Amino acid sequence: MRRRIIMSMLAGATLVASTLLGAAPAPAAPSHAPAADSAAPPAEFGTDWHDPLTAAPPVTTPDDAKSCDITVAEAQFRDFTPYKGTYTPPRGCGDRWSKVVLRLDGKVKGRQFDRLGYLHIGGVEVFRTSTPQPSPDGIEWSVEKDVTRYSDTFRQSQDVEMLIGNVVDDTYTGIIDVKVTLTFYEGRPAATTPDRVLTLQDGTLTTPRNSERIVAEVYATGSGGGCEEYWYLTVPETAPYSCKADDGPYREVQIKVDGQLAGIATPFPTVWTGGWSNPFLWYVIPGPRAFDIKPIEYDLTPFAGLLNDGRPHRIEVSVVGVPEGQSGWSTPVNVLVQQDAKSRQVTGKLTAHKAGDLANSSTYTPGSEHRLDTDAGHRLTVSGYVDTSHGRVTTTISRKLANKSVHRWTDGENSDALKATWTDDETITVDGRGPAKSTRMHRTYTMDGTTTLGAGDRLRTVMSLGDRAMILETRGGRRTAWSRLDDSYAGDATYTANVPRDQRRAVGTTSERYRMYGSAGCYDRSLVTVQGALTEDRDGC
Repeated sequence: MRRRIIMSMLAGATLVASTLLGAAPAPAAPSHAPAADSAAPPAEFGTDWHDPLTAAPPVTTPDDAKSCDITVAEAQFRDFTPYKGTYTPPRGCGDRWSKVVLRLDGKVKGRQFDRLGYLHIGGVEVFRTSTPQPSPDGIEWSVEKDVTRYSDTFRQSQDVEMLIGNVVDDTYTGIIDVKVTLTFYEGRPAATTPDRVLTLQDGTLTTPRNSERIVAEVYATGSGGGCEEYWYLTVPETAPYSCKADDGPYREVQIKVDGQLAGIATPFPTVWTGGWSNPFLWYVIPGPRAFDIKPIEYDLTPFAGLLNDGRPHRIEVSVVGVPEGQSGWSTPVNVLVQQDAKSRQVTGKLTAHKAGDLANSSTYTPGSEHRLDTDAGHRLTVSGYVDTSHGRVTTTISRKLANKSVHRWTDGENSDALKATWTDDETITVDGRGPAKSTRMHRTYTMDGTTTLGAGDRLRTVMSLGDRAMILETRGGRRTAWSRLDDSYAGDATYTANVPRDQRRAVGTTSERYRMYGSAGCYDRSLVTVQGALTEDRDGC
């Protein structure tokens, strides 16, 4: 049965092209939440259910700033032909903005798999998303994203390309209808807003010669209908399982500058809305990040002295653990640059580079219940300085990754379970004029799921997911800011497999609690659904 389960999973998300970055959202005042369904939940899923929603906070916007709206894309996706158009900057809101907010509004009905997509403006990927699966009667959903960091791209007319690859035929009837807008809020941009947004040209990067901070952002998305869509379940060749990878399930996203390792990161274990053989888990509440796919961020400032020489430098991104010759990962790159306005050229030097040995152990234990234990990790420290108009600034970045997982399954894979934890710890220290500033980030991702095929082909999936992060900022050893994110999902859904849709007799309970609190305030929202009906929508702050 496991092969049938896997094939059902693999038929889902299909990915198409390129990149972006998303920082953890700032705490926001809770918006007016939609009321939970007032009637008692149905006994089982029907032909309609609550529109998809998440517990994540809305993007905060200025209350009194003048705003302008621009429609960037409006299209119906029914195949793999991208929408192409032209973006023109807004009139009446200047060319400097305190906030720019992207909003996608979508609708679809009938039958359709989950699909992945991107939006490019001027070649820059400003948004990556996936879609919910529709009810026969139809659903609508929306996603908001703070895209202020791409202001440099938005200041001039640009080509637009958007794609949500989709198959529409007699069986899969859902046409994905979307509209994407940008809202610009006039005002002074934050000091941290990048001056330039760059893309790679034939795999190379040429930075402005006065760049004093350089950050690469990479959407590292495992998908495309193959086993890398479920990379965390892969096993070595010696183990009897449907999805194989020579070294097991450990994945690490690396970025190199001219062949030298410049950054390491843990990819987020996204579960798309058809994942784990059970779309009834995700019909209303998707897994964390499924609608707003956040890229990985790498601070390349220690390499600025090298990159600022006016010549192109090769930038390479690779995913450790993917079997040679196997596709399934997309890793496009944007580069965000802050410039020294008072210098024609910023010089510098890489002063330290220490990469630890990559540890990756996957131990297979045969038995009536097969078991794979994985213990892996890696460390990297880089340091370098730049000589700016305001003095020498040294940036040191230390990153430590770790992954532990236990994968259990039975012969025939009628029972399949994974319990896994990934950690990604990073410290960035900037030492220049005045006391040194340090930012410490501790990221933890968790997955605990079991899928079982029982009597009467009843397939049950029990799942919990966690996306957690702690950020602490200090200056001169004193705390200046802190935040804690805890986005937790839980679900339990059962249906009859291998029968027509109207005979599945599906039931399911799902919940999400999104908490963000710290020195800037508090946000806390909880959602609960039963058989597709929203039964709880509560603010906790």
